Amino acid sequence: MASHRILHVEDEPDIREVVEASLCLDPDFRTRSCSSGREALLVAAEWLPDIVLLDVLMPEMDGPDTLARLKSQAVTAGIPVVFMTARAQTREIDLFRSLGAAGVIPKPFDPMTLAASVRGYLKPADNGFEAMRTVFLRRLNDESLMLLRHRSALNDDSMSSAALADIRDIAHGLAGAGGIFGFSEISDVAGALEEAIIVERQGSGSVQEVKRALDRLLACVATNDFR
Repeated sequence: MASHRILHVEDEPDIREVVEASLCLDPDFRTRSCSSGREALLVAAEWLPDIVLLDVLMPEMDGPDTLARLKSQAVTAGIPVVFMTARAQTREIDLFRSLGAAGVIPKPFDPMTLAASVRGYLKPADNGFEAMRTVFLRRLNDESLMLLRHRSALNDDSMSSAALADIRDIAHGLAGAGGIFGFSEISDVAGALEEAIIVERQGSGSVQEVKRALDRLLACVATNDFR
């Protein structure tokens, strides 16, 4: 069974394919790929990789912006991030490290040695599951407060679209991470909330149904002692 989760973020499909094939040379690696920084934020919060390999130049949300967002979220703040870039001069490397990156893997890279380079950035295995579980519980509390604020915004037509997008992102992350840490009820009600928003966006549901699903999630958090 693979013991290390590697998340690779790159907007060029050819590079994603080469990186995945290169990392598969290490039987201990399990790899997932994302084509954008926004997608990476959702996957990282749900999947909890051991390391993120991050392209620098990407449309909409570039590598440094994605790194900042990862560091700002409690559940992903401790994940090492390594930039993969052609901008690997000393000045650029110093800049990336100052932003919080663990290091830089230059492009072009040697496909035969990429896995070994990545392994050099991995933290030694430890019993950190309980620590991550504690971080998730803090995240659950913080995001419950955010959901409560977004609940009020749903009453304002001019703000409801943005609120629905934020609620869906939060629900998506909780639906995945809740099950990982043994909180199946949280996972179920968060998944139902995400589905209610998808249906509403498709025109088959309503904001009222979203509100009811959101209220069930908030009630689940409020009435349970998650430890």
